[in-house]
Amino acid sequence: MTHIQKRLLRERLAKYAMQGSGIIITGSLFFIVGTILYKGLPYLNWQMVSESPKGGFYIGKEGGILNAILGSLYLASLSTALATLIGIPIAIYLDVYAKSGSFLVRTCKLLFDVLFGIPSIVYGAIAFSIMVWLGIRASLLGGVITITLLTIPIVVRTIDELLKTIPIDLKHVTFSLGTTRWETARMMLRYIRPGIFTAILLAFGRAIGDVAGVLLTTGFSDNLPQYLDEPAATLPLAIFFQLSSPIPEVQGRAYASALVLTFIILFIVICTHILASKQKKHKI
Repeated sequence: MTHIQKRLLRERLAKYAMQGSGIIITGSLFFIVGTILYKGLPYLNWQMVSESPKGGFYIGKEGGILNAILGSLYLASLSTALATLIGIPIAIYLDVYAKSGSFLVRTCKLLFDVLFGIPSIVYGAIAFSIMVWLGIRASLLGGVITITLLTIPIVVRTIDELLKTIPIDLKHVTFSLGTTRWETARMMLRYIRPGIFTAILLAFGRAIGDVAGVLLTTGFSDNLPQYLDEPAATLPLAIFFQLSSPIPEVQGRAYASALVLTFIILFIVICTHILASKQKKHKI
C-alpha cells in the first residue's frame, strides 16, 4: 500500500468515525426526547401546570407542579442575575485592567476552568457549609447561593471568550484616543452585547436544570415560595421524587414534568441560537 493510499484510508476511517459519532449522538437525543414525549405527554394537562400539589399528589391524587415551575424560575432567575452582576466585572478586570498574560490572569482563568468542571454536588456541599455557618436553613436563598456559585464560572469564561473575539486593533485605537479603561470596557461590552445575553441564557439553562446542587440547600415545599427564607420546590427535584414512587401514574407525571423542563430548555436553546446568530452578524 502506497503512502497516498494510506492517507486516503485514514481519511475514510476518520470520515466514517465522525459520521458514526454524529448518528449515535443524534439518535440518543431523539431517543431521550421520544421517551419523554411517549411517557409524559399522556399525563401533561392544564391541571399539571396551573395548580400546586394537593394532599396526596405524590401518591397519585390531584394537583400539579406549578410550585416547582415557579420555584425553578425564581431560583434560576435570581442566581443568574447575581452570577451576571459578579461575573461580568471579573471578566472585564481580567481582560481590560489586569496585565495581559500575567501570572494573575493565567491563574484566575485556570481556576475558573477548574470551577467550571466541578460537579454541582460539590457546590451544594460548600454552600450547605456556608449556610450552616450563617445560620441559614434550607430555603430559596440557600439554593440561590448554591446556583450562583455554580454559574459564576460559566459567565466569566463565556464573557472572557467573547472578549477575545474583539479585534485587538480596536482596543488599541480606543486607548490611543485617550479613553479610560472603563470607557474602553463599556465599548467592548457594547460590541459583544448579543453574546452577553447568550452567556446569561447558558447560565440560566444550567441553573434551572441542576438537581444535585439544590438537593441539600433548597429544601422542598408544596407551597409557592413567598420569601427567600422559605423552602422552594424545583422541577428537577419534583421529577426525582415522582420517579422514586412505585405508582405508575406518579411516574407518568414525572415524565410530564420532565417534558415541561425540556420545553423550557428548548426555548432557551432557541433564544441562544438566535442571539449567537446576531453576534456573528454583528462581528461581520
